[in-house]
Amino acid sequence: MRPVSLVLFLTFTLLAFNDGHILPGAAEDKSREKKVWATAGSSAVLPCYLGPKKMWKSWKHLPDKTSVQWKRHGRSAHQEPHMVLEVGYSGLRKTALHMRPRVSVQDSALRDGNFSLQIDPVRSEDAGLYEAQVTYNTGVQSCQVELGVITVTLSPPSPVVENEPLLLSCNSSHQVSLVETRWFHNGRLVPTSGTFFSLNGALSILRPAMSDEGSWSCQLRYSDNVIVSATYNLQILGFDGPTNSVVYAASGSAADLPCTLNYFPSAFGINMVRAHWSHLAGGHLQVWGISQNLSSRSFPHHLPAVGPGDAGQYHCTISVGSKTISRVVTLAVVTVTPSIQGPVSEGSRLLLICSLTHLWGHERFQWRHLHSAPADSKLAAVTSHNLQGHRPQMSPTLEIPRVSQKDTGTWECSVYGPEGRLGAVEYGLQITGAQVSSPPTIFSGQVIFGLTLTLFLLLMVCVLALALQRRARSPAFPALEGLVAVTVPKKKEMEENQKEETQQTAC
Repeated sequence: MRPVSLVLFLTFTLLAFNDGHILPGAAEDKSREKKVWATAGSSAVLPCYLGPKKMWKSWKHLPDKTSVQWKRHGRSAHQEPHMVLEVGYSGLRKTALHMRPRVSVQDSALRDGNFSLQIDPVRSEDAGLYEAQVTYNTGVQSCQVELGVITVTLSPPSPVVENEPLLLSCNSSHQVSLVETRWFHNGRLVPTSGTFFSLNGALSILRPAMSDEGSWSCQLRYSDNVIVSATYNLQILGFDGPTNSVVYAASGSAADLPCTLNYFPSAFGINMVRAHWSHLAGGHLQVWGISQNLSSRSFPHHLPAVGPGDAGQYHCTISVGSKTISRVVTLAVVTVTPSIQGPVSEGSRLLLICSLTHLWGHERFQWRHLHSAPADSKLAAVTSHNLQGHRPQMSPTLEIPRVSQKDTGTWECSVYGPEGRLGAVEYGLQITGAQVSSPPTIFSGQVIFGLTLTLFLLLMVCVLALALQRRARSPAFPALEGLVAVTVPKKKEMEENQKEETQQTAC
């Protein structure tokens, strides 16, 4: 039994040894016949390497004793192969005229036994069978590589503009019946419904938007279970910013309406750009001049001072080459309307109404007195409900019941939305009858009462003094005060009186 077992062991060992030499040779032959897929417009590498054993035997002679010639076989059997690229012993290169300068081999790679052919960019007509003939000091090695090309076609050609229908089609050079075509956008499978639908494997986008930009990949599956794919980077020429752009401006202030492209026109090879603005106001169409600027992608419109009559929709139209795109920008004007025009008298009732020309239903308003401390600032927002449509609407009214000196200054009305502060407008309040310094209201009544009481007391003192003086001069018998007695003076008394007068005169 032992000799039999030994014979069997030697037999299987020999077979395994032979297999170990045959299989690598078969694998090496198989490795020379490869197929490479490339997308039209990209680069492709057709591999061809010198084996490690051959490199070890001839490494001293590379690249002096080595040459390589790439040929392409004809599409039919009767067509002769034609030369694509040849590198001689001396380094002299020959290239087919119709493929110059798209084909090359790297000199640094030749020293390492790498004779791969590079094609950049690949065209759809480059598909076919290629063969390399490598000659070195010890022999000849050949490599056969089949190049398959996948072509993604865009119609109409670039640039693609917003809302303009486009068609993406995908084809390959594989000569087998196509079973299925699938499309992916940024790695996600695209359903062929809604704005996307498939027509004989091509993908149609009815109204392309900025969100449709990015990587589009097509995957082709054939009846022989070969699956190939290609990727196309779609760029859509449009505008920066939101689709429905709204600019909020205070009445009397300046406003800049934006109109900015998302790409420079020169990126698409466009050398002519025209832009103009239009606005329909009061039944009349206003058109502003056409501007041309190839070094910029921004075409704003400046309004020096806006009012409620300037509010509305403005159209920015840009012509890029033979295509035209337009964007609508809405101007919303914020205005403050007082219930009393002109200076306001102190003590009167005042209403300040903050109005917005375009309300979307989500705005809220806030009042602030800019010339007062935060603790004394007045904030008011009166809400009224509009029952039509069952949606509440803000009614931004600030009420000052009795206007006083401290209300003088600037009042600011701010408009807020879900995205934050939208705009603001200021109103300057002037009050008539105001003094530089006035006593507090709480003491004004006491001062008036004190002055009145003092005047009353002075009047009473004067009356009393007059009464006392008059009483002092009145006779002892009041009843005789009205009687007049007429007496005839005596002669002696008259003489004495005259004598006294004469003495007084002498003195």
